[in-house]
Amino acid sequence: MSARRCALDALAAWQDTSRYAADLLEETARRSRLSPPDRGLAQDLLFGVIRNLYLLDELVDRFRRGAIKSQTQDLLRLGLYQLLLSDIAEHAAVNETVALARPHERGLVNAILRGAQRQKSELLAEIETWPLEDRYSHPDFLIRRWTEQHGAENAAALCRWNNETPPVYARINPLAPDAAARERVRHETEDLLLGSEHPGFFRVVGAPNLDWLRDGLVYVQDPSTALACRLLAPRPGERILDACAAPGGKTSLLAATMENRGEIVATDSSAARLRQLRENLARLGVAGVAVAHADWTEPTPGDLAEPYDAVLLDVPCSNTGTMRRRLDVRWRLHERDFVRHAETQARLLAGAARALKPGGRLVYSTCSLDRAENEEIVAASGLSVEQTMVSLPWRDGFDGAFAALLRR
Repeated sequence: MSARRCALDALAAWQDTSRYAADLLEETARRSRLSPPDRGLAQDLLFGVIRNLYLLDELVDRFRRGAIKSQTQDLLRLGLYQLLLSDIAEHAAVNETVALARPHERGLVNAILRGAQRQKSELLAEIETWPLEDRYSHPDFLIRRWTEQHGAENAAALCRWNNETPPVYARINPLAPDAAARERVRHETEDLLLGSEHPGFFRVVGAPNLDWLRDGLVYVQDPSTALACRLLAPRPGERILDACAAPGGKTSLLAATMENRGEIVATDSSAARLRQLRENLARLGVAGVAVAHADWTEPTPGDLAEPYDAVLLDVPCSNTGTMRRRLDVRWRLHERDFVRHAETQARLLAGAARALKPGGRLVYSTCSLDRAENEEIVAASGLSVEQTMVSLPWRDGFDGAFAALLRR
């Protein structure tokens, strides 16, 4: 199966199920035995089409005459994306797409793509004048919320950011037992390190080094995720609760900050995610962590009730700060979800706060950009808000994140 056929099949499956696009692509690529370069092409095509659905459908409507079947719609989306929004050669974009068409529709697909090719310059100029909803393929309710909360200019910048291919970042793991190997990694990534504001983080160029990942020398992680850990500032010897810990990126960063000296209790409400958490912590050389199943919206289990010096509460949220990386989110999120998330987040915060020692500190964090999940939650918590930190993609160049330092 070709890369384009793989992308086309994954696109059809994505629309018919609630599964993530990345999982569907991985499954299809593995079944089709795609080479790494072909898998990369299939990913670029699939993700590019999904990020630009509204725009591509507007263009299809521009050129088609009458109703077309869903398979033809997907094929035209794929062809128009390659032709207008990618670096693929125009002749390849047209010819390879037409070759995927069923015999009875090849004439239609060829005519539409050739027409778009002739008008390419005019179309690209016109697209720049379209409303944000169509130009950047974002639901109107999101654009409205972002405009109200962050301003029109920043809302446009965020939409533009979300449609770019995200870079991959990783963190050098100071807890990896092989010190010599750690130094080799640091030496090889010296020119890619992000600097003193993000210690140990570097930008991955090309494919991640699988040996480094397997040996726990690095962990793939966006620098914005360190915001909450930095604000919590755990110290060696403290007793720390990471209340929504899976898959373990923040837990391992807390342990590294504490130099593996102290006690961390890492909990999650998902048994499946706890397995992943344990695997990640073991691979990363994290010690002194007790992993337990707990839902902090419920009464605190007796064996976890002993009070903590500090609590990290990274709650489930809308993921609006990571939409560039989680391309399914904009199409699966509804406005009512902000209310639903906020209700759960408030219950989690109340439950986790009960685990604090008197005077203990708690960091509430999300990867959301929405005030209903951030400022409004901490303001209503009854806790003292000492400091907040925010990562704004259009300003800081990383995923969006919010963290607030609270005390009883």
